[in-house]
Amino acid sequence: MSENLDLVRSIYTDWERGDFSRTEWAHRDVELVWADGPSPTTWSGLRGAEAGWREFLGTWQDYRVHPEDYLALHGGRVLVLVRFTARGKVSGLEVGESHPKGANMFQIRDRLVRRLVLYWDRDHALADAGLKE
Repeated sequence: MSENLDLVRSIYTDWERGDFSRTEWAHRDVELVWADGPSPTTWSGLRGAEAGWREFLGTWQDYRVHPEDYLALHGGRVLVLVRFTARGKVSGLEVGESHPKGANMFQIRDRLVRRLVLYWDRDHALADAGLKE
């Protein structure tokens, strides 16, 4: 499990700086899922995930993800409790002011992320992980 945590921590090193360009941590058939929030959707494959990130990041200025806690779960999963900050390009809305706490679930196998589920609602993530009723 330590390898999985190390991998996820290395991803957040970039994300905290607003750098979402690296993809070598993702399997070529990765699935990117926005579980809730403004536009729940799923993208498949590395190109699909890259397109999904581009679309999402294109609506924000200075989007940053800040990990608060890393939880290693069974089955190669790592749940990261996060807060995020950004400003909407059109609305000017500061995300940190309205709904700053979410979570990200990484499913890892053979040192690659196979599935990444992003949650705006932390309680939703905890429930999906079986950590909250």
